[in-house]
Amino acid sequence: MPLPFLTADRAFDEASADVVLPVDDPDRWRRPYRPGPWRVGLAAVLLLLSSFVLVAAVIIAFAGTLTGGTACAGLALLIIIGALRLLRMGTWVSRHGLRRVAFFSTRTMPWGQVLGIRTVQQPVRWLGMPRTVQGQALVLVRSGRQDEPEALLTSHDGDFLRRPEAFERASDTVEAWAAEYGAP
Repeated sequence: MPLPFLTADRAFDEASADVVLPVDDPDRWRRPYRPGPWRVGLAAVLLLLSSFVLVAAVIIAFAGTLTGGTACAGLALLIIIGALRLLRMGTWVSRHGLRRVAFFSTRTMPWGQVLGIRTVQQPVRWLGMPRTVQGQALVLVRSGRQDEPEALLTSHDGDFLRRPEAFERASDTVEAWAAEYGAP
């Protein structure tokens, strides 16, 4: 079963300097980078844990307590949903705007609300934890909120930790989408 949210479009990886946005359908939402090894590894561990919980649910259900088996199956389903949501997190782009997918929320901004996107050197959170380190961030400046830019991508998150080339490629691609579809 293909999982389209796991892979970025191959066209982004094969893009040349002449073609800024090599896409077939700019109306389709796409993440212009692949999920990083930290994010994929954590999701794999969660899916492995869910398989053990499902086996425990089957054993508990056959042992005679259907309520306990159902509760374990429900817990496994929650773990699977969490792992899939973890893989879906990130910044997505299309002709219609910019979509920021977090674990518990998704926010979509049309390109008309985006005043600018730029890469800055600043303290960033390491793997999303409270600890900050010096790194790069792709920040979004929205209309009505010029004084508080929002970090879209950082060089030390689960997708780009120890992969500076991937961060540069992804930030350049998001900036190109912004330049093409509305942000100055």
